[in-house]
Amino acid sequence: MKRLEREHSAFFHTYKRIPLDIERGRGMELVTSGGKRYLDMFSGLAVNALGYGNPAVVAAIRKQAGLYTHVSNYYLQEPQIRLAELLVRRTGLPRVFFCNSGTEAVEGAIKIVRRWGSLNGKAEIVSFTNSFHGRTMGALSLMDRPRYREGFGPFLEDFRVAPFDDPAGLQHAVNRKTAAVVLEVIQGEGGIRPISEAFASALKQLQTQHGFLLVADEIQSGVGRTGSFFAFERYGLRPDIVVIAKPIGGGLPLGAILGGPAVARILEPGMHGTTFGGNPVACAAGIAVLAEIDRKKLMTHAAAMGHLLLSELRTLATEFPTLVRDVRGAGLMAGMELSVECEPAVVAMRDRGILINGTDRTVLRFLPPLIVQAIHIKRTVKALREVLGEMAARKS
Repeated sequence: MKRLEREHSAFFHTYKRIPLDIERGRGMELVTSGGKRYLDMFSGLAVNALGYGNPAVVAAIRKQAGLYTHVSNYYLQEPQIRLAELLVRRTGLPRVFFCNSGTEAVEGAIKIVRRWGSLNGKAEIVSFTNSFHGRTMGALSLMDRPRYREGFGPFLEDFRVAPFDDPAGLQHAVNRKTAAVVLEVIQGEGGIRPISEAFASALKQLQTQHGFLLVADEIQSGVGRTGSFFAFERYGLRPDIVVIAKPIGGGLPLGAILGGPAVARILEPGMHGTTFGGNPVACAAGIAVLAEIDRKKLMTHAAAMGHLLLSELRTLATEFPTLVRDVRGAGLMAGMELSVECEPAVVAMRDRGILINGTDRTVLRFLPPLIVQAIHIKRTVKALREVLGEMAARKS
């Protein structure tokens, strides 16, 4: 029985599997059991920031696994403490809570907001249309997309969804009862949509006026992907809570909640916890990830390669004006919105040995490892030019 058949017979059918039987990865490439090589331009959905098989990450994992792979969070663990110290020093946010994933970080952030709100006479949480924060019940309560919510209600109370990147809509949504606003400054699953400077300015003014917390979801955009450590830095925002995951564990399950002064003393022992969160092997990998980002100056590199990628994609947009509606993003988080469904283009690129991802039905999403080079971008754009040319010919 083939692996795809075995998978189909054993799993809940929650994934539309790509028919690639992956055997190993190295650098920018994935290799199938049949020996075919693929250039990975979405890096496990922004997880593999250093590509595959980074020697420093592999060495850190091996060393810690040889010491211990898990002990209770009742005990002091150097990998946890060291990684927390690095994140505090880098971000200026004084408190860290480690968990296992992005959606778990969102759930914990909601609890912190609720606890803070109960002490300050505020209950409502405002989020935005077309956002994506995970698939657990709290995360779904923040979202308005039927694709993820239908059939899973009722959801949590006192959640309000405002129009994304709409200053007037935000002003209408928040008030003195607002405990927090939860925001992706660049929507990922929602189609690589950044907020505008006008929206960021309105958000800062309204936060001062009403005194709510700002929660930044940097699960996909954080840890260097946009050319800065966090995407919100580009707008001068100062969140009270930041949630991260994806790249921080070097490919292992790890998420984190970073808390600012307003919430630093909100949680007391027993109010929140996790069995596996802050796994020492994952934290050791995370320490190596941050060290490699610094050592190789990957944030500067991401900014430069992102500029090249967006420039090349915009050139394609001028060449295929009837097919390409928009190109947007920041750093190595880029999206090309098509006038048609994007899945055929994703498949055609895969047939050419290049892995990209489609989201929001019509958007080609590019999330390459931060180690991507110009040669990889040029190869991707060359193949995409061929694909768009074929699509345009069929459309005419």
